[in-house]
Amino acid sequence: MFAIEIKDIRKKYKGAEASALDGFSFLVKQQQIVGLLGPNGAGKTTTISILCGIIQPDSGAAFILGKDCMKQIQQIRYLIGMVPQQIALFGNLTAMENFTYIGRLYGLSTATINTRTRHLLERLGLDNQAHKRINAYSGGMKRRANIIASLLHEPEILILDEPTAGVDVQSRAMILDFLKEYRRQNKTILYTSHLMDEAEQICDEVAIIDEGRFVISGAPKELVKNTVNCKRLEDVFLHYTGRTVRDTTE
Repeated sequence: MFAIEIKDIRKKYKGAEASALDGFSFLVKQQQIVGLLGPNGAGKTTTISILCGIIQPDSGAAFILGKDCMKQIQQIRYLIGMVPQQIALFGNLTAMENFTYIGRLYGLSTATINTRTRHLLERLGLDNQAHKRINAYSGGMKRRANIIASLLHEPEILILDEPTAGVDVQSRAMILDFLKEYRRQNKTILYTSHLMDEAEQICDEVAIIDEGRFVISGAPKELVKNTVNCKRLEDVFLHYTGRTVRDTTE
């Protein structure tokens, strides 16, 4: 069984000239870190939103551990942890108040919330900041707190949208080290990024998407090796997507 199956997904937003997804298909193996890479407007966030049940595709199918993302989303929500690009926390509450609220939404006991939160706060360097309001956090601290919120129910699959966007070097290193550590617990991670060096560093496999369509996938080293005149993953990315700046949004 695959962790994630995406089959011929199509999605066009009302009023849009082009489709956000135009027959996109992709498979994610279990217990891997997989990077979904593409230019602005390529369809990355739309793909993640469909997997999480936030939006419905016009056609096609998507599955999380064999469960239908269109029909079994309530069950899927306990299997996945979603880390959006925006900070999905209440800024006027403390980190601990946020985590307690989110944990209760998943039906966790107070003891379980406290145990899991304590471990995650320590691992992501926020153990001394647990009782500060989120609004007082730096950008990197907010990103790390965002990740903690998605992990309280110990999901099998972690889905992240640009988790290191705009963070300091130290926070970025801590987040990437944590993702590799989480994968070693037999978990699966799918994440989007514009940072090719980052994806090359941590991903077992990457998939390039452009204009809503699958382009190519494979292990970063193999893609570099098998693409003419390419020495880095960034070269591979530019080879398949071109050098034209994309100013569209998804």
